[in-house]
Amino acid sequence: MAKEEAKEVLETAPVEEAVETPAEAPVETEEKYAKAGKKSKKHVEEVRAEEERQARKAEKAAEPEKKVGPKPITRSRLERRGKNYRKVSEKIEKGKAYSLKDAVKLAVETSPAKFDATLEMHFRLGVDPRQADQNIRATVTLPAGTGKEVRVAVFAPLDLAKVAKAAGADIAEDEEFTKRLDKEQLDFDVLISTPQYMPKLGKYARLLGPKGLMPNPKAGTVTMEIEKAVKEAKAGKIEYRVDKQSIVHVGLGKVSFGADKLMENVNAFVESLKSQKPASIKGQYVKSVYITTTMGPSILVENIYN
Repeated sequence: MAKEEAKEVLETAPVEEAVETPAEAPVETEEKYAKAGKKSKKHVEEVRAEEERQARKAEKAAEPEKKVGPKPITRSRLERRGKNYRKVSEKIEKGKAYSLKDAVKLAVETSPAKFDATLEMHFRLGVDPRQADQNIRATVTLPAGTGKEVRVAVFAPLDLAKVAKAAGADIAEDEEFTKRLDKEQLDFDVLISTPQYMPKLGKYARLLGPKGLMPNPKAGTVTMEIEKAVKEAKAGKIEYRVDKQSIVHVGLGKVSFGADKLMENVNAFVESLKSQKPASIKGQYVKSVYITTTMGPSILVENIYN
């Protein structure tokens, strides 16, 4: 009887469910690095980065190549020019050096512009502009003028300002002139001043200098001979100087002047440039000469200093 009761108790007793204990997570061991050398943290990271880069490179190389279209056709510079330019350029023989007279005549004939173009000359010199005695800067009066109306301003004492006005100056003032500069009114092409008034222009150097309007003794715009300076400026006096690339660029009149008058201006400029040859220069003074018109093709000129 006791056995049967014990059996009944065992059958009716609640069965405890087995509780699964979660497996312990693996403990990550912290990687140890050396302070320096191949086992340092920096070197290890660099190696991993390089491996990743090489893997990406290999994947990219395995990709199929994309089809590339035909290479674009690049037109020559002449083909990209306008129709009128191409037409007149046919008159110029490529690689030929023309005499000065023939070059001037040909430049007039090959001007494609619809306006009155300017005749330009470009001289590449064998000078070093960094040397004070080779930094060429001078003026020349063109016999036929520039073809441009030059507006002349004079900053001088009242008595000289009256003389300048009588000589043809467009603006001739005393202290009143500084009020124009304060308002940045630069309605003139040439500024002439007397030596004693130059210090008063010092504060306007940043305004006048970049535009080439600052008076300079070498250009003849700082002088006591105001009347002479005004007449020369009105008659066609130009200033020229060599740039950082040892090149002189100058405009010598309008195409409407005709070849003869332009030739007079060209000869006057050539003689002026020739007189500016530095005594310290070694080798060739003028390396190349080109003549052209505004928007026109360039023409190689025979070296006139050989």
